[in-house]
Amino acid sequence: MKIAIDARGASLYHGTGIGTYTNNLISESLSIDSEDEFTLFCTGKFNDEFNKKNANIILSSGKHGGFYEKYYIPKQLNELHVDLYHIPQNGIGFDFDTTIPTLVTIHDLIPYIMPETVGKGYLERFLRDMPNIIMNSAGILTVSEYSKKDILKFFSFYPEDKIFVTPLAANSSFKPLNKENCMSYVKNKFKLSEPYILYIGGFSPRKNALGLIKAFQNVYKDLNKPYKLLLGGSLKDEGENLYKFVKETNLQDRVIFCGFLEDEILPILYSGCDAFVYPSLYEGFGLPPLEAMSCKAPVITSNLSSIPEVTGDSAILINPCNKDDLENALVNVLNNEDLKDTLREKGYMRSRNFTWQKTAQKTLTAYKSLISSYK
Repeated sequence: MKIAIDARGASLYHGTGIGTYTNNLISESLSIDSEDEFTLFCTGKFNDEFNKKNANIILSSGKHGGFYEKYYIPKQLNELHVDLYHIPQNGIGFDFDTTIPTLVTIHDLIPYIMPETVGKGYLERFLRDMPNIIMNSAGILTVSEYSKKDILKFFSFYPEDKIFVTPLAANSSFKPLNKENCMSYVKNKFKLSEPYILYIGGFSPRKNALGLIKAFQNVYKDLNKPYKLLLGGSLKDEGENLYKFVKETNLQDRVIFCGFLEDEILPILYSGCDAFVYPSLYEGFGLPPLEAMSCKAPVITSNLSSIPEVTGDSAILINPCNKDDLENALVNVLNNEDLKDTLREKGYMRSRNFTWQKTAQKTLTAYKSLISSYK
């Protein structure tokens, strides 16, 4: 096979779910497949693991994306006679005039389902381009069965057998660490000596961080320990509103905003917490709960959208729209050491079912299936 991949997202979206996905998918695919030829369109600093004998790296720019997507990349694809072109970032950059079979990864359809939670510019582009992306795609990868159902719901004309589910995984850095050492790190970095509840995942309204803060406000006096709530995410837009709410309700001594967190810090925070809470209203996959389980953190999360596919019965699942559900779960888990231990072990064992190698293998199988259908 001759496969081309738009690898620019690995650097352009570094630190996001799409960036992590693109980087790991390419690295693992090259690791397990030395027979096929890969052409990677990269920009900026890319992973050294992309430098393999069967990988042809073509440098482009993060600027002037329209030129590269409309002219430069299609020209290269035709000259190289590739069998299939893969765009991992929701089809952004699709040249609808191309004759090269093009596969896209659609991570979710949040702009269709919860448009009020998406930035105006992204929303307009997504709603404008997505019908054409779906219509012109030779195949679609998506990250959960739930996302596949959403795609078929909104685009019922698309053939179901051309949609392939390739679940995500946590990076190998997410593993259980010594809890006392992690607590010591947290104490030094965030001036925090108390046990803590952790939330990581940004502050879009669909993440429901406000619901978590309100639930914590109502139950922290009922907890057996003087817990603090740590919130990870950049303090802008909705984050600023949450910070204002915490100040207005005099919770600033109990609720700690950590700001943007680098990847290397996350396993420490997960491993040191007494519970990771993720009451999201909608996820295409839901990577943070999987990362937390990989670090043996007890997890409380939503029973909505794709999240139960990830956690199975290894987390406490709540209805995030029901405040009593979340409040009861916080009290039940945090005041019960045996339950915490059970969740740690079950969650960790569950997390081992998800690996980037499996993601890559399922993706390579999809490549072969699509290419054979065109021959």
